[in-house]
Amino acid sequence: MTETTKIETGQGIATLINIFIVAPERQAELVAVLSRATEETMKDRPGFISANIHASTDGERVVNYAQWESEEHFRTMLADPVAREHMTQAAGIAESFEPRIFTVESVHHA
Repeated sequence: MTETTKIETGQGIATLINIFIVAPERQAELVAVLSRATEETMKDRPGFISANIHASTDGERVVNYAQWESEEHFRTMLADPVAREHMTQAAGIAESFEPRIFTVESVHHA
């Protein structure tokens, strides 16, 4: 079964929201690095559910919204040398970044 992004309360999913600040001329490069890292490495790690890469229309931000089965799965990925190589490359493109793990506390639909 293929998992997909699921935004629901009470699921116990660890949600990574990482906001990268980037020079507008490097935004597309950062999106490409994050997309390649997801396809080549992250999606094959235990506990990975999904990743969604967002680019701000002003060119100054990239947001990675990724879901993991648990925070432990996410932390295990962080210790993986291959995954770290991709993260180091992304960090080198960004001016700064701010990763945080979140839980879904409230969901609203039209």
